[in-house]
Amino acid sequence: MPDTTLARAAATRTEHFDVVIVGAGISGIGGAYHLTHQMPDRSFVILETQESFGGTWLTHKYPGIRSDSDLHTFGYRFKAWKGKPIATAHEIKTYMGEVIEENDLARHIRYRHRIESASWSSKDNLWTLEGVRTDTGEAVRFTANFLWMCQGYYRHSVGYTPEWKDMETFKGRIVHPQTWPEDLDYTGKKIVVIGSGATAATIIPAMADKADHVTMLQRTPTYFIPGRNAIELAETLRQLEVDEEWIHEIVRRKILHDQSVFTRRSFEESDKVRAELLAGVRAHVGPDFPMEPHFTPSYRPWQQRIAFVPEGDLFKAVRSGKASVETDEIDRFVPEGILLKSGKVLEADIIVTATGFNLSVMGDIAFAVDGKPVDFADTVTYRGMMFTGVPNMIWVFGYFRASWTLRADLVGDFVCRLLDHMDKHQARKVEVALRPEDKDMALLPWIDPENFNPGYLMRGMHLLPKRGDKPEWQHTQDYWNEKNVFPAIDLKDKAFVYG
Repeated sequence: MPDTTLARAAATRTEHFDVVIVGAGISGIGGAYHLTHQMPDRSFVILETQESFGGTWLTHKYPGIRSDSDLHTFGYRFKAWKGKPIATAHEIKTYMGEVIEENDLARHIRYRHRIESASWSSKDNLWTLEGVRTDTGEAVRFTANFLWMCQGYYRHSVGYTPEWKDMETFKGRIVHPQTWPEDLDYTGKKIVVIGSGATAATIIPAMADKADHVTMLQRTPTYFIPGRNAIELAETLRQLEVDEEWIHEIVRRKILHDQSVFTRRSFEESDKVRAELLAGVRAHVGPDFPMEPHFTPSYRPWQQRIAFVPEGDLFKAVRSGKASVETDEIDRFVPEGILLKSGKVLEADIIVTATGFNLSVMGDIAFAVDGKPVDFADTVTYRGMMFTGVPNMIWVFGYFRASWTLRADLVGDFVCRLLDHMDKHQARKVEVALRPEDKDMALLPWIDPENFNPGYLMRGMHLLPKRGDKPEWQHTQDYWNEKNVFPAIDLKDKAFVYG
């Protein structure tokens, strides 16, 4: 029988664009805005696997889903955020929808388009993308001069759940926040949430009112910052009837200044910062709560992401008795719940595995350059957005200690400046390469584990590009430096090879 997949692909019409943006999440919509306003004559399309825009804020539907970054900095620099700093997924999607409508971006987006391969031809100086429409099964093909990867960093289809012993014996239901079932009724149920990060801190207070009881089971505790879901400066400026665009810019600058100071102090005065963070939690859980072991991490502040807890709702749930914390390790699952290594059994009707992401490098797309498969682990990154040996492509990977969107905006400006530079010099191809002075440079893992070490990165480090020991050959995670460095990147530097 003929290979119908090949036959269908052979008959597929090819569409060409100057730029293909992969992903209609926060980075992709931002990239489309920058192209529209900085390079209005450039043709482009956004290819999105999901049925709508939003990325994380579309995929995740667990109770209480909200940002863990303030929207004054997680929001785009070009559109004022007027609501509370910590926002729900619905509020964030509404904001993104306004950006799409106000800038006529909807006509550029193709939903339910899953890209399966991306191949670069040096002969044609083109990317060819092969994919499928998930609603019809129809094969699709696009060619592009430039590829802008805005698909994020984790696999949307399934979250990370460790394989614990005897999971199959549990008589209740096991769910992961990333694939939350619509039919899950937890009213009056005993719930165990495994995890201690921002997702667990969101789910637990959201479920506590309807559930019989919610237990947060953690192997190690996490740092949190509880506080009002409001920015006092923004409230004052609104009382003074200052224009919202001005408020947005002023408040962004104030938050970024404060974050810069806090980040520096977390390295230089880690013991003081640690004491301040623990005192903030203590004020909410009360003087008699056992901070050790439940809310006293062993690592330095900012070695992993710190979640803001609006109104201290997680700690209020614990103090009220509707929620509790267990700090222990899992021995195995049992029919009635989880047996801990201490010998205690946590009874549960529902177990929520808030245990993190599966890292996805470049959206699990099969990349090739001139017929040779690309293993990104064999490449070296240029400022965390370009890779040696991979022409005409940019990847958006945001910040750990600041809002993702801050870097998406910086990269958006850089892409437009790079494309304009190529036009002026009649270049159809650009890639990065180590310069003569870089040949003996030490090549290191993508991120220094002593600097930042969340589980999803540690599990997937072998998949990520290498970094060098010079700032231009690494993702420094330092917005406060990059906001000045990126606009000043010398496009004539020998690291850029044009053709």
